[in-house]
Amino acid sequence: MEETTGHPLVVARHAAGKTMEEFVSGIHAAAARRNLRSGIDEARVRKWQRGVQPSEESQIYIAEALGWPADIVRADDWPNWLPLTANGVVPLGPHSSVPALREAQRTAMERRTFLTISGAALSALAAAWAGGPADALAQAHDGKPIGEDLVAFLENSTRHLAGLSTEQRQHTPALLDAHLATVTELLENGRYTPALGLRLHTLAASLSQTAAWHAFDLRRHTHASQSWVAGLHNAHAAGDHDMGAGLLGDLAYQAAWRRDHTTAAGILGHALTRAENPAARCLLQLRLARTLAARGDRSERRSVLRALAAAEKHLNDAGTERPAWCAWVGAADLAVDSGQALLDLGDTARAHQLITEGERLLPTARDKTRGAFLAYRAASYLDLKEPEPAAAAATQSLLLARRIGAPRCVQLVDDLLPRFQSYARAQGVPELLQLAAA
Repeated sequence: MEETTGHPLVVARHAAGKTMEEFVSGIHAAAARRNLRSGIDEARVRKWQRGVQPSEESQIYIAEALGWPADIVRADDWPNWLPLTANGVVPLGPHSSVPALREAQRTAMERRTFLTISGAALSALAAAWAGGPADALAQAHDGKPIGEDLVAFLENSTRHLAGLSTEQRQHTPALLDAHLATVTELLENGRYTPALGLRLHTLAASLSQTAAWHAFDLRRHTHASQSWVAGLHNAHAAGDHDMGAGLLGDLAYQAAWRRDHTTAAGILGHALTRAENPAARCLLQLRLARTLAARGDRSERRSVLRALAAAEKHLNDAGTERPAWCAWVGAADLAVDSGQALLDLGDTARAHQLITEGERLLPTARDKTRGAFLAYRAASYLDLKEPEPAAAAATQSLLLARRIGAPRCVQLVDDLLPRFQSYARAQGVPELLQLAAA
């Protein structure tokens, strides 16, 4: 008889598409590869699924039977190390928020960096979100009682950490990770009302998004993906469509960064079906314009311009009531992203004008964005064959990025360095190349 239990071993086996018989055969095969025989049978597996802990040797066989490398095993953390998915994405559902958080946390432990989430899996998740229930899924939960004071403290301290200057935020990831681990534990084992559950899921979504951006900046792409996915699950449980759309927009941004523009455009299309706040829609349309333009297909020029026009309209419609994750979107972002899209379309002069204007409009508090904008300005100067101001902008960007701890901005400058080689004698270029090499 097939099990109905939600034990992680059952979940992992189903995710791997293994029947009980196939799973037991896989365990025997893992032992045979070591010239050993295993006496494990279906009865023993059912005991594991009822709470009996397998030996370390058996756990290694279990990992290999599920198609995973043996070094994923952490014998002292059974059954928490078990993979819950076949493709890296926990399916969206009424009880998926905590498993998605746990999957992201396990990825952060450097045990699952070999798993790259495919564009198809992310697109399927985005489609499931777009076509899912419209109501919040958060429910009451039994466990250890949670007081509202504790949740309020976590909310307030998270806001305080997020409000620090860019230069200081580079020191906060460990604190935010601890907050997220606490919230995950409360969601899984606490007793709370649906109203308190909504707040916890909202906080989990926000913290996951922040953790994802930290990982993305450090080029830990698998951890970033899993964190954005976990945030999406919790935004879904909280019924926050704008937040969910924003998290999909972040996944699309990552896909575009990795030059998978087909996946990025598809995800953004799903995100726009439910985003309601004008500021949120503005940001999503800007990202859509950028990824369509970056495809390099001039036939999409009309679609790019349509997305930019929609972004401008949404920005004009946006008031002061905005989700926190996109409260910063403004005229500077519209100008620079429009310029970047036009740069990819070949409209170099207009692109340069917009990028320069956007960098000038940017508030002083947004140093990380300023570093990226300066790198974009350097690229636009290079397209105009003006190496001197390009070197000046790139040098500013690199110095700023190093000061605030923004490796993604450093990478933007590094990507430009080959284009400076033919201008090795131009003013500022030797100094830039020397600085980059230091």
